[in-house]
Amino acid sequence: MTDTSTDASTEANYRVTAEELRQFVERFERLEAEKKDLADQQKEVMAEAKSRGYDTKVMRKLIALRKRDKEDIAEEEAVLEMYKEALGM
Repeated sequence: MTDTSTDASTEANYRVTAEELRQFVERFERLEAEKKDLADQQKEVMAEAKSRGYDTKVMRKLIALRKRDKEDIAEEEAVLEMYKEALGM
């Protein structure tokens, strides 16, 4: 009888685990769909900016710079200037 109750307990745990797993997978899939929707919206914004005459490549660089720390940017720019001087640019 112990084997039967152990089997039932294991089966119940499996069902709970399977349901939980399904929930995680479905949540992840919803997030993937949302991420795709956001990426599509970002493409639309860049297409609109481009149609208005903006350089989207430069805009993307600006967006990346805005995410970074000011001191980090200043340090990188100083090194870039030093390298350019060394190459006579």
